[in-house]
This record gives sequence, C-alpha cells and structure tokens, in this order.
Amino acid sequence: MDDSSSTVDSADPLGHLDDWEESLQARYPAAESGKAKEAFRDYRAEARPSVKEFYRLNHRYQTLDFVREKKREYLPLRKRRMSIWEAMEFLNTLVDDSDPDTDLGQIEHLMQTAEAIRRDGHPRWFILTGLIHDLGKILCLFGEPQWAVVGDTFPVGCAFTDRIVFPEFFAENPDSSNPAYQSAVGIYTAGCGLNQVQLSWGHDEYLYQVVRPYLPEPALYMIRYHSFYAGHKERAYDHLMNEHDREMFRWVRAFNPYDLYSKAAARPDVAALRTFYEELIAEFFPPVLDW
Repeated sequence: MDDSSSTVDSADPLGHLDDWEESLQARYPAAESGKAKEAFRDYRAEARPSVKEFYRLNHRYQTLDFVREKKREYLPLRKRRMSIWEAMEFLNTLVDDSDPDTDLGQIEHLMQTAEAIRRDGHPRWFILTGLIHDLGKILCLFGEPQWAVVGDTFPVGCAFTDRIVFPEFFAENPDSSNPAYQSAVGIYTAGCGLNQVQLSWGHDEYLYQVVRPYLPEPALYMIRYHSFYAGHKERAYDHLMNEHDREMFRWVRAFNPYDLYSKAAARPDVAALRTFYEELIAEFFPPVLDW
C-alpha cells in the first residue's frame, strides 16, 4: 500500500482546507522568493501525498453533470438566511482537531487578507472582497467533501488542459471519454465568454451567486475566478474568454497576491477591527442574505 492510500482520508484527504492554499504558494512562489519559474514542475514532484490525493479526487469527480447537479442543489440559495458577519462566524466553526498547529481562526485569516488590501490603499469594495472572498467554504459545513469546495477551478464540457495541476488525474474523469468534450472549445464556442462556460464546482461559484446583486463587477470577477489558476495564471483558456473577461481579469490578477501571500502568524485584533468591518459590510449588503 502506498503512502497516499495509507495516510489520508478517502473523502477529505487534506489535513486542513488551508493545506490547499499552502500548496498554491509552493506552486506559485512570491516574486521576492527568488524561486525559478520551473517551480511549477518541481512542485508536482514534491507535493505531499495528501495534496496529490485531493487533486486525484477533484479531477476524478468534477464532471459537467456533477457541476449541473450542484448548481441545482445550491443555487436556489435556500440553505440558510444570515448576515455576512454571521456567515463569517459560521465559517469560523470549521476547525480541524487533527492539526494542533493551526491556531488562527477563519475570521482572522479573512481579516489578514482584507487588512493587507486596506494597507495598500485600495477602494473599500476591494477591501470588502478580501474579507469575504472565502466565505463560500461554508459548503464544507453543509456536508460537501473538500474536493467540491476548494481546489483549482477549471472548465468542464471541453478538453482538460495540461496546464491544470496534475492533469494525469483527469484520465479517471468520465468526461475524458465523451467525444463531445475533447476539443479545446467542447460544447462552447470560441470567444463565447466565461459567463457561458461551466467551471468546476466550489466555493468561488457559490459565493459569487450569493453576493452577485450587491457588489461591483470587478469584485464579482475576483470572487468567481480567484481559484481559476489555469485561466488567470496559466492563460490556458484565453480562447473561451471575450474582451470583457480580459478586461476584468486585470482585477482578478490584482487580487491574487493578496489571496496567496497575505496570511501570516501575526494575529489580527478582531475586536478592535470589528466596527470598521461591520460598517463596511453594511455599506454594501443588506442585513440578511440568502445562502
């Protein structure tokens, strides 16, 4: 029995959801780290067994039919009614008893991202986006497995590019055997725009649908596509994008460094910051939202 099968949970192989984000930092190191562009290739060889198993499950089960099924289940937005701050507190209940070294709560991680954006003088809606961008991870608390909540997102219904991490795992995906999905455009048309394209299901799309009526469009692109690394980092799906997507992806790329590199050991003072962020939330959102 190999290491991956003996040490990871078959449904939720990651020790903690943050393990996926840490794997992204290894794959896309900060510019100041001095690591070579070959880090992507090195990362694949050095990734932990739990991360590999996570991607195996993700690439195996994220099919076009699965995405459509999850949208039918979740996008009526009938799971809960709660405020943004209540959603943050709900997400904060997502803990991992097997990882005693993780002592920062989810709210503190969200505030770290928002505070980094705030320090750099970005607009208030940009700061708010940093605060809420991961709230879709409450899908875990609704019973979804890790591979249906986090992980790189990618189009389904067309050929899987080798610019998605661990592309070999797509051999297990039933969509890889459907002739209609084997071209670069698949069921879509060139330049159709990403709004016409089905991406793998996860926290990005779910939160986008929750907050869509309330935020400016650049913020919505940041939320909806921040995990679409094959798009905004690898540029592997430019052929499906239209000019408006390309314009908006400038914001997605501007947000990405805050998403990847803002977490730190220093604990933000949630009590001291709460009033500022509650006022910021009230500026854009109603008291209660459908989730």
